[in-house]
Amino acid sequence: MSKRSKLAEATAAAAAFIDTTNAEYERVHRAFEDQFWGTKMNLSGGFDTVKLGSTKEAMEAFLRDEDRLAEAKTHAAATKDPEQLKVLACFQRTFQCYQMSSPEAIVLREKSTTLENKLNAARNKMALGYKDPATGALVEKSSVGLRTLMRTSDDEAVRKAAWEGLRSIGDFVLEDFCEMVKLRNAMAKTLGYEDFYDYKVTQAEGFGKAKLFAILDTLRGGSDELLKAARDALGEAKGAAALEPYNMSFAMAGDVEKELSPYFPFEKAVEAWGRSFSRLGITYRGATMYLDLLDRKGKYSNGFCHWPQPAWRKADGSWQPTVTNFTSLADPTAVGSGKTALATLMHEAGHAAHFSNILQPSPLFSQERAPTSVAYAENQSMFLDSLVGDAAWRARYAKDRTGTPLPWALHEKDIKARHPYEVFQLRGMLAVPYYEKALYELAEADVTPAKVAALADKIEHELQGGLASRPLMSVPHILSDEASCYYHGYVLAEMSVHQTREHFGGAAKIVDNAAVGAALADVYWAPGNSENFLDLVEKLTGKPLTGDPWIASLKTDVDALVADEKRDYDAFVKPVADGPVNLDMVMKIVDGDELIADSEAEGGFLAACTAFERYLATRFGV
Repeated sequence: MSKRSKLAEATAAAAAFIDTTNAEYERVHRAFEDQFWGTKMNLSGGFDTVKLGSTKEAMEAFLRDEDRLAEAKTHAAATKDPEQLKVLACFQRTFQCYQMSSPEAIVLREKSTTLENKLNAARNKMALGYKDPATGALVEKSSVGLRTLMRTSDDEAVRKAAWEGLRSIGDFVLEDFCEMVKLRNAMAKTLGYEDFYDYKVTQAEGFGKAKLFAILDTLRGGSDELLKAARDALGEAKGAAALEPYNMSFAMAGDVEKELSPYFPFEKAVEAWGRSFSRLGITYRGATMYLDLLDRKGKYSNGFCHWPQPAWRKADGSWQPTVTNFTSLADPTAVGSGKTALATLMHEAGHAAHFSNILQPSPLFSQERAPTSVAYAENQSMFLDSLVGDAAWRARYAKDRTGTPLPWALHEKDIKARHPYEVFQLRGMLAVPYYEKALYELAEADVTPAKVAALADKIEHELQGGLASRPLMSVPHILSDEASCYYHGYVLAEMSVHQTREHFGGAAKIVDNAAVGAALADVYWAPGNSENFLDLVEKLTGKPLTGDPWIASLKTDVDALVADEKRDYDAFVKPVADGPVNLDMVMKIVDGDELIADSEAEGGFLAACTAFERYLATRFGV
């Protein structure tokens, strides 16, 4: 056989392997994601944690198949086709993340998954809420609802009861959680890692725990004095009681939150997101998106966005658009719910925009698990949700039910209430990875409910200066395998958000600027996991990732910030024509099993928004 014939044969064999692998991965990915959505949303129709566990194991068995990895290496050594080599490199990088050389590790992994599913099922059915201080009766609320109460209730006793409700999550989960920590650590150590945190960060980010915390330590050290100054200032301005964990959120913004609430009506949140993204030039390339936005009993208590169908470009050149599921936990009758829901929409829809625009020749480039960087994924969503706090964005999109824009004086009041204390957000974000680091470094004998709970309190004091408004044991990420040892991604992403905003020149040059959407799509989104997160940040901004812009923003004088924001407000408060909303996607708004609005059936995005508004008016009177 001639050299040319051998190469043609190798190219054909690689193409067949790639096609088969792509198709099989789509199948196991979809089966798991359908179960994930069904169980997390508490849907009818045959969804349960047993099937969730079995479909997850099937997907992970596919990804860790040693023969499949070896075959990818063999084809990579034989073919010369550049696109095939790119796909085969992705296969190798992905499959390598899931290799479990030890049968013992596989057994430990399966036991951990079974226990996690049991715990999550119990957590979803937990009678969560707060004890009414007047009657002692349990008032059921989700964790999001409890945190909203802590920001907005005038009654300190209610705020304290809401915080105690959040603290009760830890008591409820601790026993099984401790066993899960032991199993996770045992698996990671069997595979040669220092502990489970080292295993997770190495797989997702491509570097180990030591390098990660060297980065985080710079933020921690750079904000120590800012934290002390902010706590001292809050205590001086509002009294010592303001530093109680159940009072801090209200002390900083309770009155302002109530005044802001009418300018973020929940029923207009979907339209505001759509108009904002459309003017940024963001599209979803034919995606179908399911939005489950309302809080209800039995529903998973955290917003998320997943993709049962990844987006990718097929070998014949045809485009496979994504199918996206995302969720929030809104109570349309609660003060502040519209603002919270809008920020969640901007965040999760930012994830959806990113994963809808990955232009690569395999679904393995556009799945959200390792080797996709956590920081890479969160950077996109957090950049877009950051706009909700900007004067430029609010002047254009924050309007009451009569269409009146949020007044400048109220935004100025909000700046002065928030800005001196924004270091609390940084430290709250840092607390989660520092807690998980310390948790997985515990000796096995010390992984007991009492010691794990005490460790959470210790880290809260060290990182946040006292017990936290959001208790560490109430953070849902730490329970979930895929979200545990993940929260550092939010910190790295927030560093990138500030750096990216600085690169574009600030909010006034970002809001409604289609060139920004194009740059995000071209540089950040299109590559998927084919490029390293740190490299992409440097490619767009021209600088290596650093926390300096974030720290600098915290140190900005409040009067200087007010002056900058006033210029932006004045520039954007002028009326503009609404125009059409073109996001190139089908939107289906659901509430569990019930379909509320379908943009395809209704005749467009705005018509679906109107149908959603009618539904809310009928059901909630808003």
